[in-house]
Amino acid sequence: MHIDPKFVFVVVPAFNEGEVLHDVLHQLSETGYQIVVVDDGSSDNTVQVASMHTPHALRHMVNRGQGASLQTGIEYALQNDAKIIATFDADGQHRIEDMQTMIESIASGESDVALGSRFLNKEWCQDVPKSRQALLRVATAVQCTLTGTKLTDAHNGLRVLSRKAASKIDLTNDRMAHASEIIDQLFSIKDVTIREYPVRIRYTEYSRRKGQSWTSGFRIMFHYLISRVFE
Repeated sequence: MHIDPKFVFVVVPAFNEGEVLHDVLHQLSETGYQIVVVDDGSSDNTVQVASMHTPHALRHMVNRGQGASLQTGIEYALQNDAKIIATFDADGQHRIEDMQTMIESIASGESDVALGSRFLNKEWCQDVPKSRQALLRVATAVQCTLTGTKLTDAHNGLRVLSRKAASKIDLTNDRMAHASEIIDQLFSIKDVTIREYPVRIRYTEYSRRKGQSWTSGFRIMFHYLISRVFE
């Protein structure tokens, strides 16, 4: 099933990503989709780079966190008649071809929610640094135990949502605990099909530098658990 690219929105949360953002947005712009960049109070040239590539360059005046940026971008896309919404990290880790496969699955009705997983393809899984693999598998195990969901990769930033699914998202965890919160919310929606799709993550020196450590990972999980207790 073909869908008009003007109704496909790609939300890119960005905080101090000016170093790599040009290349990421150049690749995304070639898809013909609507690119929404949410600059999260960056102190570098992120917003200027975004404005060069898309008319949908939004900005938080202060740094609020990736969860808040995604919520801002999703709300903006819905207000502008999006039928399909993808979330795509700004650090260059994701591949356009993986996103395209997931978008096609939504457009064809194969799924309502497409979630990227770096662990479904055994060959691609070898690209993930061992320490990162361990951290991600622990986070996924905790998520699945708490919610009863069955996922192989609960914290992948590449997601594609139908309008129906996206309209149910209301992220209150502004920072990185949103990655668990969004899974909770998606699995609570009735009558939607959720599937994981294999994706290959490109781990560069830059992306490794920006990635989560064990310390930050435990802090994120703590914030997520607290939010569940007081929800």
